[in-house]
Amino acid sequence: MTSTLLVGGSRIDITIESGKLKVTQTELLHWVQTAAEAVATYYGRYPVPRVAIRIIPVDGGGVRHGQTFGYDGGFIKIRVGAETPASELADDWMLTHEMVHLSFPSVPDDHHWIEEGIAVYVEPIARIQAKQMDASRMWADLARDMPKGVPRRDDKGLDHTHTWASTYWGGALFCFLADVEIRRQTHDQKGLQDALRGILNAGGDIRQDWSLEDAFKAGDRATGTSTLTELYAKMKDQPMDVDLAAMWKQLGIESDGKTVHLHDDAPLAAIRRSITSIDAAKAAQPVSSLRPLTVFAGRSVSSPPSLEQP
Repeated sequence: MTSTLLVGGSRIDITIESGKLKVTQTELLHWVQTAAEAVATYYGRYPVPRVAIRIIPVDGGGVRHGQTFGYDGGFIKIRVGAETPASELADDWMLTHEMVHLSFPSVPDDHHWIEEGIAVYVEPIARIQAKQMDASRMWADLARDMPKGVPRRDDKGLDHTHTWASTYWGGALFCFLADVEIRRQTHDQKGLQDALRGILNAGGDIRQDWSLEDAFKAGDRATGTSTLTELYAKMKDQPMDVDLAAMWKQLGIESDGKTVHLHDDAPLAAIRRSITSIDAAKAAQPVSSLRPLTVFAGRSVSSPPSLEQP
């Protein structure tokens, strides 16, 4: 069954392959819409004019094994377990993660870490800005998981250490460090979000093949800094010392491994808050215009929760 969503002026064609699912078509479409709105909120628009999404039912439960490709304008495959309840879709991060991949140019294989790092780091921020997630939960998750990305002494830099931890969390650590540094240098007027919007608005989406250096130059132009280029030079070929504990303290993030306490009197607390907030003045279009139109076999109905299943 195929349906179409229009989000932020972009067309999302969704094909649901045959198979038994606990969730309804309406719930699946709402899941896609929610992820798309989060990404459109973060970038000010949806990253590509059109994307095809194929939802594949599989045995068991949970959302799993998403893949994103640049051909045919953009294509995402994602598997949904037959026993997955609607509540699990509502809390899912994976489809948003895959959609973030659409927003950055395809780069050589040695730089796969930046593609995954951006998706890991941006996904929760996009969901927070779209009011789908609480910021304290993100900081608790990052405090728990970001240490996985801290380089080991025997690592050879992000371009040459192709472990899971370095690719995903090393890439996310790069994004986090860049975000904080851009905000420091611009007195919290700009951040990584501005850099990534700059890359996208310069034509750098998944359909394009770019060098990583060109992508970072476009991002640096958007922020008026050289943060991405300089940080890449420090991390690409060698392990860089990162004192995460000191950074958490500066940002006002105190974690006991399960919960997090956010201190607003910390030196960089304002930067921490800015990372997850959205400046309405920077939005390319008002939130109301991000509401999608859903089309079923030639007829239109309003967006969820009033969607009707044909």
